[in-house]
Amino acid sequence: MAPTRTESDSFGPIEVPLEALWGAQTARSLRFFAIGEQRMPLPVIHALAWVKWAAAIINCDLHLLDGTKSQAIADAARRVATGEFDAEFPLSLWQTGSGTQSNMNVNEVVANLASRALGGDVGAARKIHPNDDVNLGQSSNDVFPTAMHIAAALQAKLNLLPALQALRSALAAKALEFEAVVKIGRTHLQDATPVTLGQEFGGYEAQLALCEKSIRYALLALHRLAIGGTAVGTGLNTHPQFAARVAALLANQLDLPLAQADNLFAAMAGHEALVALHASLKMLAIALTKIGNDIRLMGSGPRAGLGELQLPQNEPGSSIMPGKVNPTQVEALTMVCAQVIGHDAAIGFAASQGHFELNVYKPLIIFDTLDSLRLLTDTMRSFNQHCVAGLSVNAARVEELLQSSLMLVTALTPHIGYDRAAQIAKHAYKNGTTLREAALALGAVSAEQFDAWVDPRQMLQPRDSTKADQ
Repeated sequence: MAPTRTESDSFGPIEVPLEALWGAQTARSLRFFAIGEQRMPLPVIHALAWVKWAAAIINCDLHLLDGTKSQAIADAARRVATGEFDAEFPLSLWQTGSGTQSNMNVNEVVANLASRALGGDVGAARKIHPNDDVNLGQSSNDVFPTAMHIAAALQAKLNLLPALQALRSALAAKALEFEAVVKIGRTHLQDATPVTLGQEFGGYEAQLALCEKSIRYALLALHRLAIGGTAVGTGLNTHPQFAARVAALLANQLDLPLAQADNLFAAMAGHEALVALHASLKMLAIALTKIGNDIRLMGSGPRAGLGELQLPQNEPGSSIMPGKVNPTQVEALTMVCAQVIGHDAAIGFAASQGHFELNVYKPLIIFDTLDSLRLLTDTMRSFNQHCVAGLSVNAARVEELLQSSLMLVTALTPHIGYDRAAQIAKHAYKNGTTLREAALALGAVSAEQFDAWVDPRQMLQPRDSTKADQ
């Protein structure tokens, strides 16, 4: 067996791996919560460490912690926050619903690192106490939701929004590239009147623009922090200036517009800010699913489908059918979107369970939120790079489908009326002829009139009906 050291907490002695930087409470959590493979996300750990960093500095400024201890704690917390000791955070996600054990995991690691910096040791010989010094002025109940907000806000700012903006730019570029490609539109998966491929891609970009606006609005509430509420929202055992000053220091350090929440009871017992953020992520997943499915359908074939778009060929698509290539980037994209929509249901239920002064589903809420942020970021980057960037048009197929569409007859409606136009379309469909042949056979219009009025390129925008026959 690996060598251990004996540590104690309020429940008595427990063995801790000799080389571990964590202590007794982390060891207890490992023993009692051996559940699943999911670990507390590192962005949460890093955010917790940033809170410890700021708290140490502010507690020193408020004369609650001496300068030597403050400097050692702040230095240790910064090292944790920047990922230097990620292996020291092994706890399961499935732990106490307040995140207390992960908060203590961070407290213990920071305390032991700071103790060594001051010439002390770990465990019983340490010179820094994880509760009295590192956790000074704090409770898991306000620090953990603070870290939840910081972690999600950073991931959105640094990763999700840049990936979303890049995909929007790529779609806008394709809209410009395809602006002259006239194709048949479709409603109900049936032929409709013409559109340009550029108009379709412009629509996709506009959908994502609305999603981005929703995400940015949701982030406003996420920048309000529960810090200062301590145990139940009253701020017991913390300095009146502590929370506002910690939030301001974190805002400057992390380049986020952070501030203490207006109502700490709501910030600790409810998680509406994260519910709203994830609702925006679900909205993004819904839009991406629509966009991906359209591209998948337009690229179906290559000979038995629509075949209007040619998707990049990245890898073999079948282990049995030689030469087969599949729309795999779309498949990955839409699977991610399905996962995000599922996460939204879990988050909604979890956030509803805020009994009295504390919601105790916090680890689940932040895990699913961060998972959605990461998955959406990665899949948008992949979809952009490996699908959208390489899309091209099968011009011959687009023109073939456009010219054979019966719905071009709609251009005749202002001239001969709905019923007569419908008769032409039905005649063409029944007899397997073109619309032009059907219209002439029925004597509905002359050849010159048909050629003048049924022009797909004149069916792409509103027209003054009073000038229809001029």
